[in-house]
Amino acid sequence: MGEFMATAVFPGSFDPVTTGHMDLIERAAAIFDRLVIGVLANSSKTPLCTVEERVQLLKELTKDMPGTEVLSFDGLLVDFVDSTGADTIVRGIRSPADFEYELPLAQANYKLNCKADTLFLATKPEYSYISSSAVKELARYKGDIKGFVPGSVYQFLMQKCNYLDS
Repeated sequence: MGEFMATAVFPGSFDPVTTGHMDLIERAAAIFDRLVIGVLANSSKTPLCTVEERVQLLKELTKDMPGTEVLSFDGLLVDFVDSTGADTIVRGIRSPADFEYELPLAQANYKLNCKADTLFLATKPEYSYISSSAVKELARYKGDIKGFVPGSVYQFLMQKCNYLDS
């Protein structure tokens, strides 16, 4: 019998990485043998952190999670999924609005690559209000982002957004 390794891709811009992202990463890593965290270099968004910074932060946060790796990508998600040999795309769902947004994308991705199904993980209720966009906005206006992001990300953003100068 051949060795089957279930591989999933968890894509996102992770700008910045939130406690909600980390919860989903931990849960997905427990389900799959290999979890590739795909950091999207999204040119249509104004990033708070560079792609390199996001990859570095995620590598640090997942260093003790066996079977996880962090890679950046641009272009089509299905091409990235193909390049990793993954058979599943993991997406987090916080609300019905997220589902309405994600479902057509999942269907289109499946149409483009029938080897990759999308698995939706519902976020835990305590993370349902957390989004990178909200954290970015708070950070830009020097709001308190503690609890929204992991400790190392908080420290990084404190320095990056010059909180320490204020």
